[in-house]
Amino acid sequence: MRRRLLSSTLVVAAIAVLLLGVPLGVVVSRLIYDEAVQELRAEATRLLGAMEYARMTGERPVTAQHLERDYPDRYIQIFVTGQEPVVAGTAPPEDRQITEEVQSESGVYVRVTRDGGQVEAEVRARLLFIVVLALAALAVAVGLAIVQSRRLVLPLQDLGAIAERLGSGDARPSRHRYGIPELDRVAEVLDRSATRISELLGREREFATDASHQLRTPLTGLTMRLEEIVAAADQPAVVREEGEAAIVQVERLTAVIDELLAAARRQRHAQAEPLEVDTILKQQMTEWEPAFRRAGRRLVLTGERGLSALATEGGLSQVISTLLENSLEHGAGTVTITTTSVERSIVIEVADEGPGVPDELAGRIFERNVSGGGGTGLGLTLARTLAVADGGRLELVRRCPAAFAVFLRPVGDRERYRVVSGPA
Repeated sequence: MRRRLLSSTLVVAAIAVLLLGVPLGVVVSRLIYDEAVQELRAEATRLLGAMEYARMTGERPVTAQHLERDYPDRYIQIFVTGQEPVVAGTAPPEDRQITEEVQSESGVYVRVTRDGGQVEAEVRARLLFIVVLALAALAVAVGLAIVQSRRLVLPLQDLGAIAERLGSGDARPSRHRYGIPELDRVAEVLDRSATRISELLGREREFATDASHQLRTPLTGLTMRLEEIVAAADQPAVVREEGEAAIVQVERLTAVIDELLAAARRQRHAQAEPLEVDTILKQQMTEWEPAFRRAGRRLVLTGERGLSALATEGGLSQVISTLLENSLEHGAGTVTITTTSVERSIVIEVADEGPGVPDELAGRIFERNVSGGGGTGLGLTLARTLAVADGGRLELVRRCPAAFAVFLRPVGDRERYRVVSGPA
C-alpha cells in the first residue's frame, strides 16, 4: 500500500508540474523575447528622435563614438539623406540577429541589432529556474507522500495484526488509537468485539471444562458396572447384548467429552483428520436401527461409497446422531441418508417423509432454544457448532419433507457407486 501511495502521489505531482510548468516555460520564453524586441524598438525610436532633433536645431549629430559608449552591446546603423551613414558596434552572426528598424518621413533610417544568444541565455536561465522549482515541488510531494503513507499504513498494519490476533483466539483489546477518525472507529469496533469474544470464550471454556469434569467421574463408574454385568457368565444373552451396546454408547459419550475438553483448550481444529464417511454412517445406522425398527420405520443408506472427509470422528458421529434423533422424534416414514460428492465438498443428507419444518421455524431452526416439538432446542444448534468446528457446515436444504445436509471438506480420491442398504 505504501508503494502504491508513493507512486500515485508522484504521478499526480508530475502531471500537475507538467500541466503548470510547460505552459509557464513557453510563456516565460515568449515574454523574454518580446521584451527584448520592445527594448530594441524603444532604442531605435529614441535614436531616431535624437537625429531628428539634431537636424531641426542644427546641433552636432550623433556620432559612432557616442553610440558605442551608450549602447556597447548593440550594432547600430543610422542613415540620413545627404549624409554619411553612422555605424557603431560589431554585427552579430546572421543566424543570431534580432533587429528592429524605424524610419521618419524626413529620410532618417535607424536600424538596431543585438545578439540573440544573450536572449537565449536568459531564456535558458529562466527555464532552468522553473525546472529546479518543479523538482523541488516533486521532492516536497514525495516527502509528504512518505509521511502520509507511513501515517496511514502503520495503523492499518497494526489493525491487521490485531484482527489476526483476534482470529487466533487472543481476544485482548488493544486500546490503540491513531488520530485518524476512520481508523479510530475501526479500532474501537475491534476492541468492543474483542471484549465480547473474550467474555463468550471464557464462559464457553468454563462450561465445557466444568461439564467435562463433572461428567467424567459418573461415566467411568457406569462403565465399570456395565463391564461387570457383561463379564457375568450367568446373565442372559439379551443382557449381555444390551450391556455391550451400553458400553459402546458410554465410550462414545466419553469421546465427546474429550472433544469438549480439547475444544476448551483450543485444540479442536488441530484434531480434524481424514475419515471414512461410510464407517461413521454404518456405526450410526447400527446404533439407531433398533429404535427405528421399534417405531415401525426404516433407515436407508444410499449414494456414493468410499468417500473421505476431513472431520473428527466424535464430532461427525454426534452431528449424524442428532439428525437421526431429530428425524425419529419429529419426522415420519423412511429416513434416507444420502452421500454425494460435489465440487470441493462431501455432502451427507438426512431426509425423512414427515410433515417437515413449519414456516415460522424454518429460518430459526438452528437458533438456540428454538424447538417445534417441546424439546430443548439445543440439538441442532450444537450439531451445527460441531460441523463448523470441523471446517464444514450444517444446513436445512429442504423444508418439507425435512432434509438436512452436512457439508464436509473432501480428502483424496473417491470411489463412486450407488448402493441401497438398511432393514427391510
